[in-house]
Amino acid sequence: MQYTKTPAAFILRIDCGEEIAGTLSAFCREQGVSLGTVQGIGAVSRAVIGLFETATKQYHTTTLEGDYEITSLLGTITTMNGEPYLHLHATLSDASYHAFGGHLSSAVVSGTCEIVI
Repeated sequence: MQYTKTPAAFILRIDCGEEIAGTLSAFCREQGVSLGTVQGIGAVSRAVIGLFETATKQYHTTTLEGDYEITSLLGTITTMNGEPYLHLHATLSDASYHAFGGHLSSAVVSGTCEIVI
């Protein structure tokens, strides 16, 4: 991962093979980011997305494997028990231009992923 800091934000490039949520959590811990928003685009080879069922208060997840474009990655950064807590949502598209979206639990970058915090 590479990053630069501007007066208003951090701009990150997460590299091929890196896991997005884990990399962002580690970055926030190292840089002392305890509150913020996340925006990003990129490509992934594997993603776990989910839907929170309000009646049961449980996440239902599915794993997507293959080539997926991140058409939108949005979220928030807060803290829980003194550690960075990321709440991420993503919309991903496949080679047939079908879109999949939901809560992003995990995703492995296949090309690059560009993030603004």
